[in-house]
Amino acid sequence: MTLASVAALGRRPGNLLGFAACALLLGYAYLSQYALGLEPCPLCILQRVAVLVVGLVFLAAALHAPGRRGGAFYGLLLAVLALLGAAIAARHVWITAQPPGTVADCGASLDYMLEVLPLADVMTKVFTGSGECGTIDWRFLGLSMPAWVLVWLLALGAWGLWVNLRRS
Repeated sequence: MTLASVAALGRRPGNLLGFAACALLLGYAYLSQYALGLEPCPLCILQRVAVLVVGLVFLAAALHAPGRRGGAFYGLLLAVLALLGAAIAARHVWITAQPPGTVADCGASLDYMLEVLPLADVMTKVFTGSGECGTIDWRFLGLSMPAWVLVWLLALGAWGLWVNLRRS
């Protein structure tokens, strides 16, 4: 069964497929953390949140099974959320591309920063990046994990648009 044939069945199966892709991505992220010992940096955690939110919107769209206007709403919402997540991943990819020593040293953990700093300050520190965000511990087909998240979020955003904006 091809992706086009799944989407031809309707919005619900297409949205369920998007949800399943997000669930698998998050499953692999947790497998990498707990089985492979790859600790996520603050930007990795934000990317996980982005994938989770996109997945939950796919699930809501599948459960709701909206009509044409509702489908347009879900499609545009998925595209915007996926682009926001892709922007986080792109920032992470940019940080990893910087020469060694040009990214600030590792700072406090995300949990600690959320406890003691206002949210705006935490976001500023996270997007500035730290030394741990510049470390690449994993590659597949030459791409780092943030690069793969970028690719997947762009694909999921396009999928969400296509599945929900096309005519049933």
